[in-house]
Amino acid sequence: MTTALASGPRQSVFAGLDICREAGLALPDGTHRPVFEDDRWDFTAVIGLPNQMSKVSRRFDFTTITNPRWRVIAKEQITAMLAPRHEAVMPLPRAYRTPLHLLTASGRLAELTRFLNWLTVQGVTSLGEVDAGRCEGYLAHRRYLLDEDGQVVGERSPGTRRAAAQSVVDLVNHRELFSVDRVPEDLRPWGGAAPSVVAEMPCGVGQNKTPPVADTVLQPLLAAARYLVDTLGPHAIDLITQVREADRKWSHRLGDHVFTSTLPEKEIAQLLADYERRGEPLPLAAEHTIRDRLAADGSPEDPLIRISLGLLARQAGFTQFWRKWIPHLRERIEATLAIVGAEKPFGRNASVVDRAVGDGAIAWTLPLDRLEAIAVVGIVRTAAIALLAAVSGMRSSELMELEVGSCRPPEHYGPGLVRYRLASKLIKGQQLGGLADEWVVIEPAYRAAQLLEQLHDNPENGVPLLGRFAFDVRYTWFRNWVNGPAAQRLGLAPIPEAPVSLRALRRTLAIELAYRPGGLLAAKLHLKHIATATTEGYASRPGGAQAELLAEVNKHEAERNLDLVWAEFRNYLQGIMPAGPGARELTEFFAHIDGKLTTGEAGPPKTQRSDREVLNLVTKRAQALHLGAANYCWFTDPSRALCLKLAGTPHADRPLAGMCDSARCPQATHHPCHRPVWAEHAAQTTTFLGSLGPTRKTERARLQADLHRALAVLDSIDTATHQNEE
Repeated sequence: MTTALASGPRQSVFAGLDICREAGLALPDGTHRPVFEDDRWDFTAVIGLPNQMSKVSRRFDFTTITNPRWRVIAKEQITAMLAPRHEAVMPLPRAYRTPLHLLTASGRLAELTRFLNWLTVQGVTSLGEVDAGRCEGYLAHRRYLLDEDGQVVGERSPGTRRAAAQSVVDLVNHRELFSVDRVPEDLRPWGGAAPSVVAEMPCGVGQNKTPPVADTVLQPLLAAARYLVDTLGPHAIDLITQVREADRKWSHRLGDHVFTSTLPEKEIAQLLADYERRGEPLPLAAEHTIRDRLAADGSPEDPLIRISLGLLARQAGFTQFWRKWIPHLRERIEATLAIVGAEKPFGRNASVVDRAVGDGAIAWTLPLDRLEAIAVVGIVRTAAIALLAAVSGMRSSELMELEVGSCRPPEHYGPGLVRYRLASKLIKGQQLGGLADEWVVIEPAYRAAQLLEQLHDNPENGVPLLGRFAFDVRYTWFRNWVNGPAAQRLGLAPIPEAPVSLRALRRTLAIELAYRPGGLLAAKLHLKHIATATTEGYASRPGGAQAELLAEVNKHEAERNLDLVWAEFRNYLQGIMPAGPGARELTEFFAHIDGKLTTGEAGPPKTQRSDREVLNLVTKRAQALHLGAANYCWFTDPSRALCLKLAGTPHADRPLAGMCDSARCPQATHHPCHRPVWAEHAAQTTTFLGSLGPTRKTERARLQADLHRALAVLDSIDTATHQNEE
């Protein structure tokens, strides 16, 4: 069926339209406003765009569409997506009713451009020639990855396939809007199925495909990040100050130098005399400069090949050091070199710091050239970003919205009670411009943000603190530095090669909080403080981004509890019994589930024939499970909780883990996984008892009671285990 317009091409309904005004996008006064007829729409200056959005995504370039006629179609479709309330768009039955974000529209334009250019390559000159077969062909084209020989070597993600199908469906949905060309009226690609169905996208309900960071990677990553922030951070501030001061005085662009080709013998001699008087080594050139000199037939035996002669010239007041000066000044420079030597200009006489492994002290850095100094500062910045992301749970978009001045003044509520806040914006799911939000964080995250402010090139309030950055690239540099000689001399453990993303760090934090008190975060940070800060952030702003993180934590916590109860029920079936004051009650509960316990005239026990039935029965008990450092707390009856009785709050809805005495609480149980904790406690208590003098009778009595309690718990765990073995 032909789709040629009966009366030929007509004028577009969007002719002369101000795109930003129609889409409700604000621009600063005096900024060029994109008009429909423009082949390039520049939205760079739109007010409220997130820092996460790249500059490329803010520029819509229609000239990349090969067929000039189809550029008008692309403009009409993108305009309809940005301004669905336009009088020409609202009557369309399948048009969008909610304006798309500029970032989404940019992605739609990119995929539409691919489709239209693919049609051109296939020899199609009119959209009327598009049929179901060509739609299938384009989907297959976007589905498979081909090598240089045209052989299939892989398959693209469902998201890519969905975007390909969506570009075709959008052409059908906006057909009546197009002025120069249209797809056939009876075209129903893929039988009218939704693009997600065509792409075979899995259902996203209840799924999170982002894997957490592996323990073997997380531990050295956190250790290195904290060491760089806490130990090297202050020295990095001094280092970047040295670089900025040197740039101000000796840079080609910023210094006040005189251009001359006349030999300044007197000035250079005076400069060298000053070096000798101070005993300061001459500056070494950068490694890449030395390589270039050697490649240009320079002699490795020449002592001046490694000296930064250009820096000497600028320090003497001249723009550059001419090669023709070398024969006249060689003897004088070599004489000074023999007296004071040569070193890289930055990081000299570096301060001494403790090594990460605690086996002594060492200078925090070796001398560096300018590029190396800037690189080290960049590594410290990346460490601060990684630490901030790992212990705060902020999304990448929220990190990029941080500004200089985002560190709110600490709020003091008493001795040792301080609340730290970071101001940012919630971008995901919000209108253009985002929603102002605050994160309650722990002190290490707050210090990392402060360090980022101090390392900033322009530390003025309101300036983006981080702006848009590629964390995967920065992390690769960070890992290479940690695994290199500079970090190894500081005693840092190497980081295994594995991908780490901000999204993975957020999910890792959620899982670690849900599975507390274990986990590698607890080994390096006060995990309880992170959980408290997250909860306080939720209570402070119930609709904020931190509430979403806490919801994710609670979901993981529910899954963890169900898995633990299920595992203990399986242990019960295998004869591995719990120990502790609450062991009998838990055993009776498992016996009831297993159908071995009958009460009164309830009739024969019911046999559970499937795991699903058992999981349904243990779900309620799983909701009452709370993890302690050395026990499981089955918080089914607050009136029986020993911790609440000791605290005088018998009606609380959660146990007080800090006051737990699991050896006496009737709702606490001990399991084989808790034995190492009690064994370590018993060994430490025995060591302390052996070190007490004869006059420390009160302390000895208290420790002796602790030791008896620990040994009793160990004995009960071992007894339950031995019964199973017998």
